Amino acid sequence: MTKVTIFKSGGNGYKRFICEGHSGYAKSGSDIVCASISVLVINTINSLEALANERMEVESNDDTGFIDCRFLDDIGNDSKLLMDSMVLGLQTIEEQYGSKYLRLKIKEV
Repeated sequence: MTKVTIFKSGGNGYKRFICEGHSGYAKSGSDIVCASISVLVINTINSLEALANERMEVESNDDTGFIDCRFLDDIGNDSKLLMDSMVLGLQTIEEQYGSKYLRLKIKEV
């Protein structure tokens, strides 16, 4: 199962997100759930950097499916929209395939 935890403060202030594990929906190479999660998360990180010029620290481990993205400053409106879009996509995957494969948590910090 993939676990994604989004850390927010004050309702709108994204601070960090952590993605852990592989979904286990299918064998490696044909796991559409894991691929969908990866595309959403990695594209969001790339967009935050390239389009919104967001300052962040990112750690990752491909073998374990670990990504930790921490914002170094309060994020702007463009970044908030990108994060809202990622969360919407992840919620949709969780609803369609179930929490057996993806568990999304949003934590207030």
